[in-house]
Amino acid sequence: MSDSQLEQVLLQRQSQQQDIVDVDEPVIKLVIFSLGEQYFALAGESVREVLPGTETVFFVPGMPASVEGVINVRGDIESVVQLYTLLQLPNTLEKNSLHLTSILLARSKQMHSGLRVDRLLDVVDIAQSQVQPPPEALPDYLKPYVSGLLQFNGLAVAVLEIDALFNAWQTGQR
Repeated sequence: MSDSQLEQVLLQRQSQQQDIVDVDEPVIKLVIFSLGEQYFALAGESVREVLPGTETVFFVPGMPASVEGVINVRGDIESVVQLYTLLQLPNTLEKNSLHLTSILLARSKQMHSGLRVDRLLDVVDIAQSQVQPPPEALPDYLKPYVSGLLQFNGLAVAVLEIDALFNAWQTGQR
């Protein structure tokens, strides 16, 4: 093998090594969903179950606007929170539309509730390095809740912090 052939082999190997993924890199499980035309994610450990959204939601008078009502989940009563209202997003769904949505049964350190989302996209393991800090250009009303951003299948996804969401709900900020 000549020196030029050896150099070509070494250059090829170097370019191949750049494509190698670190399999020991820490990963996080994310539940990715949509609200209208925007995409969000919650940490997998904060979502204990995904319901199809066809459950009967019972209205409870006197609740904040962000609470849709309550549901019965195998004998346990869970509140259902409208994330549109909590995140100050325009709700593009009609109140009595036939559009099927999902309910994510989520829990934080201090509370648990169902969260109404438009559509569950995926539950995935993402390398922690793919989650970037939120940009300064993020709208002010989302800043307290977004812990990071990532690209998923060409979509910009905001990673939400469940403790911040539930704390805002409990203190009546939304």
